[in-house]
Amino acid sequence: MEYRWRYQDEQGRDVDGPKVAFPDQTAAEDWFGAAWGELREAGVAQVTLLRNESEVYGPMSLAPAE
Repeated sequence: MEYRWRYQDEQGRDVDGPKVAFPDQTAAEDWFGAAWGELREAGVAQVTLLRNESEVYGPMSLAPAE
């Protein structure tokens, strides 16, 4: 199994982001925990975690909590 993130803008359109694959969900989430701020600064508004092409969860907003 391969895990990766799908990056989207505020309208839910796919946008470019790091093309990184992970061997498991924990590795993907650990990477995201360190990278989410940079993703937000690059214009990513939400992410979805994928296992192969199936959605695990998301979309998850990168906006600050109100």
